[in-house]
Amino acid sequence: MLRLSVNQIINKIQAEETFEAVSEDYSFTLKIEGYVPHICGAVHDGHQFRKSLWNNCLHSEYDRWFEEDPNTKEMVQTFPIVIAGCDSRFEYDLNRAPESAIYEDAWGKKLWKKPLTKNEYELSLSKHHSFYKVVHALVNKIEDKFGVSVVYDMHSYNWKRWDREVPTFNIGAMNVDVLRFGDAVEDWRKALSEIKLPHRIKSTSLINDTFRGNGYFLKYITSNFKNTLVLATEVKKIYCDEYKQVIYPEVVRAIEIQLKDILLNHATNFYKTHKK
Repeated sequence: MLRLSVNQIINKIQAEETFEAVSEDYSFTLKIEGYVPHICGAVHDGHQFRKSLWNNCLHSEYDRWFEEDPNTKEMVQTFPIVIAGCDSRFEYDLNRAPESAIYEDAWGKKLWKKPLTKNEYELSLSKHHSFYKVVHALVNKIEDKFGVSVVYDMHSYNWKRWDREVPTFNIGAMNVDVLRFGDAVEDWRKALSEIKLPHRIKSTSLINDTFRGNGYFLKYITSNFKNTLVLATEVKKIYCDEYKQVIYPEVVRAIEIQLKDILLNHATNFYKTHKK
């Protein structure tokens, strides 16, 4: 893996080079093994939280982990193009617009003992900005090369806080052009429902049930690229114990292995259907 500046990463994308890199400030990673019409993203996979913020943060390391999306990058790591955040959403949230990306409070609890300094705030925001410069260059290259593309926007969610049964997989499609891409959304929902999980864990999938797909990653790509579908996909945290902070690697692995076929088949069919 290389360590590259944002401009170096963008130059490699524009030259259609294959590479795997971490950004110069270690805030995100991008792997491109080949240029294909599908991209996998895991914007909330990161857990890093820079040291200069530690003493000012009212949330514990566990509090932050609980609201992050651990292992979502691992679930799609075998695909040719994967972009993922390294930093915690508590430092800045890549799935929120710049003006709301830095929390003042998080899930009903004040985040900072005292307001962030201007320098700390601007450092966090610059990382957010750098990530989206690369996202823009990446999607632009893929859409320009293939005419259409599909982005699998991977997330996870805490299910034990819900007082009703919730799906193993949720697809947020409120901001999707359903007249054009509705069949692709339903095909993805159906494919996810067929995943077999260990320990007799039920595999169910619904559209716009627990979440409706209002994240900035989806909105940014959708508003800037008219021929790219973003599938905001939430995995219920059946692959860990939310309260004990224990990951179940066999469940993560089961999802990863089955996504190899399911996602590739879906992406292939999407391209055949929608290419110009």
